[in-house]
Amino acid sequence: MAIIRGILILLITTILSFDNLGNVEGRFHYHKRQKKGSPVSESPVSESPVSDSPVSDSPVSGSPASGSPAYSPEPEDPSPPSVVPPTVPSDPYPNDPRKSSSDSVFDVTSFGAVGDGTADDTAAFRAAWKAACAVESGVILAPKDYCFKITSTIFSGPCKPGFVFQVDGTLMPPDGPDSWPKADSRMQWLVFYKLDQMTFNGTGTIEGNGQQWWELPCKPHRGPNGSTLPGPCNSPALIRFFMSSNLVVSGLSIKNSPQFHMKFDGCEGVLIDNLSISSPKLSPNTDGIHIENTKEVGIYNSMIGNGDDCISIGPGCANVDIEGVTCGPSHGISIGSLGVHNSQACVSNITVRNAIIKESDNGLRIKTWQGGMGSVTGISFENIQMENVRNCIIIDQYYCMSKACLNQTSAVYVTDIYFKNIKGTYDVRNPPIHFACSDTVACTNITLSEVELLPQEGELVDDPFCWNAYGIQETLTIPPINCLQDGEPQRIVESSQYGC
Repeated sequence: MAIIRGILILLITTILSFDNLGNVEGRFHYHKRQKKGSPVSESPVSESPVSDSPVSDSPVSGSPASGSPAYSPEPEDPSPPSVVPPTVPSDPYPNDPRKSSSDSVFDVTSFGAVGDGTADDTAAFRAAWKAACAVESGVILAPKDYCFKITSTIFSGPCKPGFVFQVDGTLMPPDGPDSWPKADSRMQWLVFYKLDQMTFNGTGTIEGNGQQWWELPCKPHRGPNGSTLPGPCNSPALIRFFMSSNLVVSGLSIKNSPQFHMKFDGCEGVLIDNLSISSPKLSPNTDGIHIENTKEVGIYNSMIGNGDDCISIGPGCANVDIEGVTCGPSHGISIGSLGVHNSQACVSNITVRNAIIKESDNGLRIKTWQGGMGSVTGISFENIQMENVRNCIIIDQYYCMSKACLNQTSAVYVTDIYFKNIKGTYDVRNPPIHFACSDTVACTNITLSEVELLPQEGELVDDPFCWNAYGIQETLTIPPINCLQDGEPQRIVESSQYGC
């Protein structure tokens, strides 16, 4: 019997072993391969005042949101930045909070935010940021029907992938310089630093409370009826993205900034869609969107009216696509100013198309300082409607903010500039076309096609201005521009000479 019992135990053990082998395949798990990308360079961003007043380029002067996790997400696979439109995210809401589970949404009111427009809600926002930043697809939510006041703050990354900052209510800084905490930076309000794959969106409003900043008696600017009004000192930029990548900003209303409404520097991969930016026509230095040292940018379907440049493009920018934007009132869409204090500036591959510019001091502008270096090349303006605009098309290589600027021999080289289907009306106080190029470094390869500009009121101004500008007219221009020179200048600029 003992022998028979041993044989039975051996048979049962053998059968169970084969059965377990059949279950091994069911324990195999498939792991998706994470995408990889190109991180933003961590070299310092040089300070370059593109409009009238520079913004500090160091994020450390604000009050940091403490406790950011040390997790560093792997960015996405890079695409070669060879052509416009740039490589930017295509979905304005890739991480829509409505698709997220409730445990990944961090409502700031749950962290103590009062939202009555009076209480200081800064601590609650920092706590909510820390919590949302630490989870995948985390959402920090400022809900509607609340008005949150927060002081100057740096929201730092890295955060886990899919991070969303959603504003459905109202966010605002302290009301004017007298209410601004003395320990806080007066150069910037909200700073988003070292983030990847972040979305900043919502149906709410960012209210800048800029009125008292505009009235500071530091820098004069033009007022109504030819008067001169005071302007900003160290007024804060409202929203700044610094050293970040793969950003989406959409849906928000941004109003009354003390200085620039939104600034991007040292960034790569930016999608801006469906924004409303507004401040009064005479509010000084309130650029709508300013970018510098930033590449792969798309700005789409937005309404911008303010007291300075609608969109300003500073040094170090490349592969920028702007489409479906309405500007006005404003100072137009500007490349520059570039080359201040004999600095080098390189800008390339910029496209502006299907845009409206109305009631503005300038339309399409390239502005550089004498004595600068570098180049502006590969710029295309196409299908632009002008409505009562001064200086509809302008290249100004003698940009200066005072009468004390001296003539200098070096200049930022401007070449390969294309204007096509630029039509509408202009303010007759200035000629609609103005090409003032450097005495020593001519503007070359300017192309005009289907440019038809008529006076809003009064008689046709038939004397567009050109100085040392070379190019061609593919069609007859209205008004005629006979001062544009054919061919190439006698002195050809060597591109290597300008280091771009």
